Amino acid sequence: MRSVLLVGVLLLLATSAAAATPSFRFTSASDVHAGKSIPRRYTCDGADVAPQLVWTGVPKKAKELALVLEDPDAPGETFTHWLTYGISPSLDRWGRAGWTAYPRGGPPRVGRNDFGKIGYGGPCPPSGQTHHYVFRLLALDARSKLPRGADRAAFDRAVAHHVLAQARLVATYAWH
Repeated sequence: MRSVLLVGVLLLLATSAAAATPSFRFTSASDVHAGKSIPRRYTCDGADVAPQLVWTGVPKKAKELALVLEDPDAPGETFTHWLTYGISPSLDRWGRAGWTAYPRGGPPRVGRNDFGKIGYGGPCPPSGQTHHYVFRLLALDARSKLPRGADRAAFDRAVAHHVLAQARLVATYAWH
């Protein structure tokens, strides 16, 4: 009887923990889809505009969201294409449309990419190569104090011990 009761309590706890933790994930990304090629419009040989990203399941304890777009296939080391931080956890999208009103915390801030520019720099692999592009959305347990234009090293230091959850979307691009 005791072991049956113990198993029942453990199952109840496991079920409650799973139900209390929502699934943090990208649900769509305009024309950018997991495992598919990124449309030319969002790349350096197109209009080089940022795609709209949409997500669900932000953890309730999140104080801020941060977005990173990186190319782990770049020669040398991972290349950062986009850093955005200070995104309110009450929002569920970022990109083309932008916002006219910012919930708590004010407008998001944009960091410096590895092209040396502030803002989005689309996929731009060497001719004939297919690269993977990883969109990562981080749910943070504290608000970052990073100013606009922070570089990747400063970003990594600021979020290092504050990531509650991470949503990822990986797509590819090949320039011919």
